[in-house]
Amino acid sequence: MRLLSSISFLLCYLLIWVQAKSATGDRLLVVLEDTADKDLYSQLWSDLESRSFVLQFESPKSEALSLFRLGAKTYDHVLLLPPKSKGYGPNLTPKNLLDFTNAGGNILLALSSETAIPSAISSLLLEFDIALPTDRSSQIIDHFHYDTTSSADSHNVLVLPQPRPSRSDVISLFGGDGMLAVPKAVGQTLGAASTLINPILRAPETAYTYNPKEEADAEPDVFATGSQIALVSALQARNNARFTVLGSLEMLQNKWFDAEVKLPGGKPTKTANKQFARQLTEWTFKEIGVLRAGRVQHHQILDASKPISNTTQVGFADPEIYRIKTDVSFAIELSQWDRTHWAPFTHPASDAVQLEFTMLSPFHRLALSPTSTSLNSTTYGTTFRTPDQHGIFAFKVNYKRPFLTDIEERRQVTVRHFAHDEWPRSFVITAAWPWVAGLWTVVIGFVAFVVLWLYCEPPREEVSQKLRKETS
Repeated sequence: MRLLSSISFLLCYLLIWVQAKSATGDRLLVVLEDTADKDLYSQLWSDLESRSFVLQFESPKSEALSLFRLGAKTYDHVLLLPPKSKGYGPNLTPKNLLDFTNAGGNILLALSSETAIPSAISSLLLEFDIALPTDRSSQIIDHFHYDTTSSADSHNVLVLPQPRPSRSDVISLFGGDGMLAVPKAVGQTLGAASTLINPILRAPETAYTYNPKEEADAEPDVFATGSQIALVSALQARNNARFTVLGSLEMLQNKWFDAEVKLPGGKPTKTANKQFARQLTEWTFKEIGVLRAGRVQHHQILDASKPISNTTQVGFADPEIYRIKTDVSFAIELSQWDRTHWAPFTHPASDAVQLEFTMLSPFHRLALSPTSTSLNSTTYGTTFRTPDQHGIFAFKVNYKRPFLTDIEERRQVTVRHFAHDEWPRSFVITAAWPWVAGLWTVVIGFVAFVVLWLYCEPPREEVSQKLRKETS
């Protein structure tokens, strides 16, 4: 028995150890048309396999390629390398890719100015409000931020610092102190109306789009310039599926992982492309930036002055009916996926997880503060008093931040009026004492008058004499 127990424990340990570092699965499809180019990205494949991903290489022309089987996803993630032909074939149409995203699949789409961008891909990106240049051979050129070693004449290898958060309240999972080499990039412009798209890496202010095949001295119609151009952009759908567009496939090649680049007038420095590629794939394939809501609790408390952990619970854990002007406690557990396990989630000081107690509009909007921390979650909670308004209310936590999966929890409750036996008695309300005293004064006066009128009759002799006079 001990031997069997030891073997079972060892098997469980091995299963935990070899599990994928992604929160959603380890099946990764790599769409590569030319197998001869596979060795150009060997460091990327090795890094993905070391992170427990199961890679399957397929040509877009393969008849066995299918994203779905019997209505279920065949893969958890897809890495699309640009094809040299006109498209990805009948199995990777824009509709199939869109259905894969709607089913929760994650896609990393890499582009290159060396290969023509299929019109189907341009149409797919327009569905996401991402526009590509109409000229399929255009590149990003910058005469100030380029590598003097590899692009001394063409200036099409941009050297940029790693991305950093543009605001203190934006959580960014990409960054570092190194420099990135971005060769032969395809620029993108992002729609301003959508809040689901976020740029990861933008072009510098001095960059612009240019077609090197044209011999004109000046470009008459420039697609975009400066910070309008996004080199790497990310879309997180409402179902938390992730779609990343990488404008430069060459960034992922081995030669740029360990290359040395030099800015005009600067010193040679090693690129941080390997680190950035790891961060990009970690986010796209949901190894980082994944949040989860655990147990949600709310209950009535008897003493609002006590801490949340010491509040006295009335009735069952999550009552469906509350009374107006009642002290209520609310708590929610939040976790974040840390590559191999769930860990406690901690938001930055400039940010806050908020609770809305809302009917048609929020009656309360309160910041939730951490109350306790366990091995894999952080409990956020607060206390408040229900408003003097009856109706159907909801506890609502709506936490949406760039590059983090959305947290949207809603618990519906009813808020009622006081019952007939719950109103405070008049003798408890000090302001009612004069009215109570006046009432009892009238009652006592009336009783005294009745008693006085009944028992204070005139003498009998005077009554008899009065009757004689009247009869005579």
